[in-house]
Amino acid sequence: MKLPSSSHSRSFDVIVAGGGPAGIAAAIAASRTGAKVLILEGHGCLGGVWTAGALTLILDSENKTGLMEEIYQRLSQYEGRSAIPSNRYDVEVMKWVLDELCEEAGVAVRLHTQVTAARMVQGRLTSVETHSKSGFESWEGKVFIDCTGDGDLGALAGNGFEMGHPVSGEVQPMSLMAIVTGVSSPEIDPYVVESNGEYSDSPKEVLCKAIESGGHSPSYRSPSLFRIHPDVYGLMTNHQYSVRCDDAEGISEATREARGEIHKIVRSLRSQGGAFAGLRLVATAEQIGVREGRRLHGWYRLTVDDLVRGVRFDDAIARATFCVDVHSTNPEAGKSYDSDGVQTQPYDIPLRALVAKNVDGLLMAGRCISGDFWAHASYRVTGNAVAMGEASGSFAGYCLANETTPHTICSDQEKLSTYSKQITS
Repeated sequence: MKLPSSSHSRSFDVIVAGGGPAGIAAAIAASRTGAKVLILEGHGCLGGVWTAGALTLILDSENKTGLMEEIYQRLSQYEGRSAIPSNRYDVEVMKWVLDELCEEAGVAVRLHTQVTAARMVQGRLTSVETHSKSGFESWEGKVFIDCTGDGDLGALAGNGFEMGHPVSGEVQPMSLMAIVTGVSSPEIDPYVVESNGEYSDSPKEVLCKAIESGGHSPSYRSPSLFRIHPDVYGLMTNHQYSVRCDDAEGISEATREARGEIHKIVRSLRSQGGAFAGLRLVATAEQIGVREGRRLHGWYRLTVDDLVRGVRFDDAIARATFCVDVHSTNPEAGKSYDSDGVQTQPYDIPLRALVAKNVDGLLMAGRCISGDFWAHASYRVTGNAVAMGEASGSFAGYCLANETTPHTICSDQEKLSTYSKQITS
């Protein structure tokens, strides 16, 4: 949808900050309720970590229906989805799919535009300010959804948040994804995660040894090669430690360092000859993968105890099945803390965890929802982000249709129960 040039075009029913997996789902779902919706996205494409971040795989999506299923169907239609396993995708096809879905839903999209400030009136978020090539602009909205991943909008609006480990404050490392070509099956299969559809750590161990044999010790001790097409692969081989999501200088340096390491790793592998003789680097991601940002305070805070018990909620909007995946802050410790011994069961994500506690008119979806350090390490993956985005967008539309606010519904058990029955029926 093209943005009109008249002055009233700066007013929308729902404004979504961030056009990643959560953001596109939130915008499409809200627009389908009849709301006038705008996405504000800082990069030059929709999709966030899926596209600018070149992730190439979607975790915890197998049990998700709704928009997640629609995205998969469209990817398959355009030959942008891997056959085995089926949660791999082509980054360029994903960009096309998301553009089409938003256009079809009537969502207005503004790329290359960064949210810089939030305006509050009597505890309610009423407008945001952005900066782009058009300078500073103000956008009024009735409901806002923070899908920035790092909780940027919530922080700007003054909502409380947590970040990092509750004792040390340390954050999980970042990783920069890459796309490579010049290798093919069956020679490369021993190095490919789930090359036969079954998960095993063995390919990671073999790949790590191959990198070391070429003279480079990778910063990530469980490097992974993912098949997208028979001759196109995703590559994750690095960790950037002790970088916070709100440290622009640190992120800039981490991105440059990671890109340099990827080139060294590709050269190391190519020097081995054999299956890697023709290996070529096609692209490194524009956006480094941030595992951990702000966890905004909400009307409910998911905890590790909820995951262990496999909790069920009356206002459930999605069921998460992913493990607690904590990447170690210690470069010598390999991939994880062994999840601190946490054994989880499938658990529900409640609507209340998507409603900002301190700012009325603000919802959130994706990894910035309300939860503790360990719960976040499970629900943060993008299959869950899509489900959360879809739920937040639908809820925003419901609030508008009923001329109420998210806080009003969350503070009234009868109203919350009424809406919960609608979304679970």
